[in-house]
Amino acid sequence: MSEPVQPGAEREGVDPRESGKFSISEDWAATIIGLALLAVCLTGIIPAGLIP
Repeated sequence: MSEPVQPGAEREGVDPRESGKFSISEDWAATIIGLALLAVCLTGIIPAGLIP
């Protein structure tokens, strides 16, 4: 006789990083935002008066 299957039992041992959910670390997020701000400043989208 087989064991009854509990809900969620098949999910045990699944690595959360492999669940298909996209995640980005805090360091990479800060790097991307910093580079975006630098690009915006260098292209002149933000006026020079706003940059201290």
